[in-house]
Amino acid sequence: MAPRQRDHMIPAYFRRTNDGFEPLELARSDWNWDHLHGVAVSGLLACGAENALRGLDREHFVPARFHADLSRPTRAAFTTVVAEVVRSSGRLTQVDVALHQSGNVAARGSALFLRPSENPDGDIWTPADRGVPPPLSIAPASEQPRPPYIGSDQPWSVRFGDHQNAGRHQTWHTAVPIVLAEPMSTFQGVAALADTTNMVANWGSGGIGYINTDVSLTLARRPVGMEIGLRTLDHVQHLGVAVATVEVYDRCGPLGNASVTALANTRRTIDYSADQRAEAETLTAEHTTGGASGRGAPVAMS
Repeated sequence: MAPRQRDHMIPAYFRRTNDGFEPLELARSDWNWDHLHGVAVSGLLACGAENALRGLDREHFVPARFHADLSRPTRAAFTTVVAEVVRSSGRLTQVDVALHQSGNVAARGSALFLRPSENPDGDIWTPADRGVPPPLSIAPASEQPRPPYIGSDQPWSVRFGDHQNAGRHQTWHTAVPIVLAEPMSTFQGVAALADTTNMVANWGSGGIGYINTDVSLTLARRPVGMEIGLRTLDHVQHLGVAVATVEVYDRCGPLGNASVTALANTRRTIDYSADQRAEAETLTAEHTTGGASGRGAPVAMS
């Protein structure tokens, strides 16, 4: 299947209403137009988790781990967000968060925020080969949403068809706002983009034939801005089940890793071959960007 062309879209995934969130066109999935894609779902879960920290004096904590379970389709329908602080101490805060639709839980996630301090003494091995952004001559610095830049066996470009190959894929994104006309933190931006791990690490010469059931993101620090890179670290597949990992970085260096578990979805493989789509001229859904102690009561995000 070829991805949908999306013209004249509002550059955000949701619009806030009096009591919840209305999905916008950019949130709809290429897999099924009546569903939300994982970037939008992950982003809204991250918003809910971070908003649960309000009033707890945790703004300086690092969002070290974020996980979203995407085990059932999330419909393109009115959505509410409920978050709960399940543990909070001087060094960490853990939040559970869920998206509700028509009285049912449509997606759930969790986030762990850690208090920063100082690194211990001594040297620790780290890889010398790290992901780096495209040259500024190709991808000028920008905080404005735009089609992603892609690298593989072929040089960086925005032409998806150039990169349908078996090479090591990498992408450079600028995060799309989660909620229309509302500020977005860099954590929310990178948490949303973590879902594109499925595209980056499960994309091969035959297209994207896997659909992810979750996404996990680990960060040692917050990004400095909305520009985020992902580069494949590993991919393992067997009998239609895949696990894939990417490194996550920004213009200042490495941030952490993201991983997905995925199921084969060969009847709806997304085909970015040159004859299907030669160039990313407009924003697309999954791939857009440019797109303790104590138990608190549940907090509705409104």
